[in-house]
This record gives sequence, structure tokens and C-alpha cells, in this order.
Amino acid sequence: MTPPARGRSRRLSDRKLAVAFITPALLLLLAMSVFPLVWALFLSFTDYSATRGGTGTFVWFENYTAVLTSAQVHLRAVTTLIYVVGAVVLQTVLGFTIAYLISRRTHGRGLLTTLFLIPMMLSPVVVGLFWRFMLDAQFGVVNSMLGSLGLDQVEWLTRQRTALFSLIVVDTWQWTPFIMLIALAGLTAVPKYLYEAASIDRASEWFRFRTITLPLVWPLLLIAVLFRAIEAFRLFDLVYILTSGGPGVSTETLSFHVYKVAFLGFNTGTASAYGILMVVIVIVLTQLYLRYLNKLKED
Repeated sequence: MTPPARGRSRRLSDRKLAVAFITPALLLLLAMSVFPLVWALFLSFTDYSATRGGTGTFVWFENYTAVLTSAQVHLRAVTTLIYVVGAVVLQTVLGFTIAYLISRRTHGRGLLTTLFLIPMMLSPVVVGLFWRFMLDAQFGVVNSMLGSLGLDQVEWLTRQRTALFSLIVVDTWQWTPFIMLIALAGLTAVPKYLYEAASIDRASEWFRFRTITLPLVWPLLLIAVLFRAIEAFRLFDLVYILTSGGPGVSTETLSFHVYKVAFLGFNTGTASAYGILMVVIVIVLTQLYLRYLNKLKED
């Protein structure tokens, strides 16, 4: 091959071309994710407040000690745990059930899947406003239906016993399609010859589900549970729209409490300590969960 003429620019190598494409995205990631996290870590060791300005003075681990020993934080942690467990379990059961029923259909599967995915495509703010009007104690559609059936009206969002349950129901309505979609992908990937062999052996429907369907879909379903648990742990938008943490503090999750500390109390240093602890908790629990998944995969 003849060498390129002088004055003509050489073509970029594959390595340089890859670096040229990756660098803008990497810089954006550093600016939007890594730098705020490092800055929050720095502020968590200070008494910085957004209203005072400056950089604040170092208090070292006082913010972390105050957070870990606060009775309010313990109460919010219990509320968050109840919400995460209730929402994720309900979404997993409903999502897998819907996916299993859809996978058994031969006609209209695509249309049904698209219809079930509509709630997941909506913005959480839109979903919150939509359900706030539906669950209104006086003019809501849900109470109107209960009244037409001769039942008493329920104060869904203004009573402590029903407010957290309402949040779980709304989140389940929106994010059950996510579990359904992943479960449906796993169900369609199960080899057909396994079912054919089970049919030849005259295995029952329950035996096929217990020994073929569930073991093959279970690892994929656990990954979906992990994603949903992380998202539910940092829930903020639905709480802000539906209840604002009320009545009282019965629906105030950890994320919403951090928002109140940072933007209503202007205790930026303490709020940063809250955020760092939440990140550490998510990382630790995720690592334990991934170890369980790896062990399950080896078995």
C-alpha cells in the first residue's frame, strides 16, 4: 500500500476514535454524578448551611452520630422498610402472575403487553396527581364507587392507617409492568422442549411450573426485584405529590426526610450525611444480594 501523501490528515485509529466518543460521556458522568457525590461527602463532615453561605466548619463525625442516634431517623427507616417490602412483594407477585397468564396466550399477546406497560410510561408526578384526585375523600372516583355499593367512604390519604397503604397501591399500579416485562422475557426464553418432555411424561401443570418455569425464571426475577427495591428505597415524588409525608409523619420516607432537612431546615451538612449513609446502605445490601445471586447461579 502506498503511504498517504504529505499534508493529508491521517485517519484516526480505532483506539483514538473510541476515546473521542467516550470522553464527552465520561466528562458528563463525572460532572453530574461523581462530583456531586464527592462534594456531598465533603459537606457531610461540616456544619454547612445553604442560608449562611461559606464552606462551614469541620465537625467531623458529629452529623453521622446525630443521624444514627436520632429517633426520628429510626421511625422514618421503619416506614421506608414497610413501604419497600410491601410494594416490592406486591409488584413481584402481580407482575409474575400477569406475565405468566400473558405467556400462555397465543393471540393478542403484544396488545395486552402494550396496554399493561402504559402506567410505567407515565411520569411519577402525573401518576401522583392522577391518583390524588381519584383517592380524594370527597370528590374521588374510588369513594364514589364505594358509595354506589353502599359502603362507607374512606379517607385514603388523610388517615395514618390508609395513607401508607395508598402509597404502596399507587406505586404498585405504576411499576408492576416493569416486573411483568422482565418476567415475560424470562418466560418466553424457557426452552419449549422441556415442556414437551414433561407432556410426554404426563406431568401435571403444577409440576411443570414448580420444576421448569419457576427455577428458570427465578434468577431473572430476582434481578428485577433488586432494581425495584433500590428505586422504592429512594422514593420521593409520589410522597411529595400524594401526602407530603403526612398525615403527621406516617408516610415520611428517608428520602423525603432528607429533602425536609436540606431544603426546609437548611441543614445541608446533616442532609449530606443522610445521603451518604443511604448510599452506603444501598451498596452494602446490593453486594449481599449479588452474592446470593452468584451463589444461586453456581448451584
